[in-house]
Amino acid sequence: MKLPYAEPYRIKMVESIKKSTIEERKKWIKEANYNLFNLKSDQVYIDLLTDSGTGAMSDKQWAEIMLGDESYAGSRSFEKLKNAVKDITGYEFFIPTHQGRAAENVLFSTLVKEGDIIPGNSHFDTTKGHIEFRKGKAVDCTIDEAFDTDLYHPFKGNIDLKKLEKVFTDNAIEKVPFIVITVTCNTAGGQPVSMKNIKAVSELCKQYKVPVYFDAARYAENCYFIKEREEAYKNKSVKEIAAEMFAYGDGMTMSSKKDGLVNMGGIIALKDEEVYRNAITYAIMFEGFITYGGMSGRDMGALAVGLYEALEYDYLASRITQVQYLGEKMDDFGVPVQKPIGGHAVYLDANKFVPTIPKEEYRAQALAIELYIVAGIRGVEIGTILADRDPETRENRYPELELVRLAIPRRTYTHNHMEYIASALKGIYDSRAEAKNGYAIVWEAPIMRHFTVKLKKI
Repeated sequence: MKLPYAEPYRIKMVESIKKSTIEERKKWIKEANYNLFNLKSDQVYIDLLTDSGTGAMSDKQWAEIMLGDESYAGSRSFEKLKNAVKDITGYEFFIPTHQGRAAENVLFSTLVKEGDIIPGNSHFDTTKGHIEFRKGKAVDCTIDEAFDTDLYHPFKGNIDLKKLEKVFTDNAIEKVPFIVITVTCNTAGGQPVSMKNIKAVSELCKQYKVPVYFDAARYAENCYFIKEREEAYKNKSVKEIAAEMFAYGDGMTMSSKKDGLVNMGGIIALKDEEVYRNAITYAIMFEGFITYGGMSGRDMGALAVGLYEALEYDYLASRITQVQYLGEKMDDFGVPVQKPIGGHAVYLDANKFVPTIPKEEYRAQALAIELYIVAGIRGVEIGTILADRDPETRENRYPELELVRLAIPRRTYTHNHMEYIASALKGIYDSRAEAKNGYAIVWEAPIMRHFTVKLKKI
């Protein structure tokens, strides 16, 4: 007998969330310059802006909060975290940071120079931003299948080996300091990368003597998909799969606010001692001493526990099943989403949802705003606004995918919340023919504009 899905945890504490009216939300989003990042949390009913740092910690993690050693140098909490990172990744050298983009800032300050080229699979916003800030160039080598939202491919986060080798052969190899494999691939729709592909990329990079680094924010979810979708790994534990995956790389950065199951923290882990020694100078300059790196001892202790909890199969099955339930419910309603459903979020295909809004008027942002006004649900645009302008021409970059990401916080919302989200989107989709106009930019920052952009309604 097959029993229905149920969460592998009980709720010990609840937080009240506020409802509001459509009239209130129209006023609030206008005051926020139509930027969902500018909304106050009390103005949001269901917050799917990000899964970063928004999850619920376990009782064991809260116990570690009380055990935190806040010594400036050499704390016990640092040793716990260092040992956990080494055990999971196999990497000898470790630097804590306060979050993922801080880890990128430290590592890329060490490795990226003006004119460098960093290939990868659909670099996320901060990754690309840190590369371009240093006058480097991020080159997307994701497989073409990732850009067809209706096509089923089990590993849409994979790197196209021909595209990658073309980067190597078309440029001076010394201008390619490393490649980035993002697991899972957020910008492509939370899509995983297969172990077969990771191994093949690693072998190709060895031929050209190019190091491989992972953006490992959602490494555990990626390993879960490998276990579920690659026959050779179905009998391996998620932790064993993670160990093999990291063995194909030279290091990693991680926003621990995702698969570390904590509210703040980041990680750099490395094989190479020379890279480590160069990086710690920047870590001290930007973050703090090398045994806390912008984190409190209590947060490092909670992260040491969370890294292991994120590798538990029952937790991962529950987490990903909830996301898939929402995605499949919307697919049943005819709402266009990236398929297969990603690990941490459901991605609405705005090109198919509201093609009546010109792309120059930021149709994905328009859809995200409408979802907030109608139902109090805050998502985020993964489209033209996030893609930023070309650093040389300053023209908008129009990505192949215009998406609205609905990122599901870990261990936070219930089955009924998923039903509410799906029903709200069905109502908006049914009235999609009425969507004619989008938005125009009033003000934007020169890089990573989506966080602070100001818009006006057309």
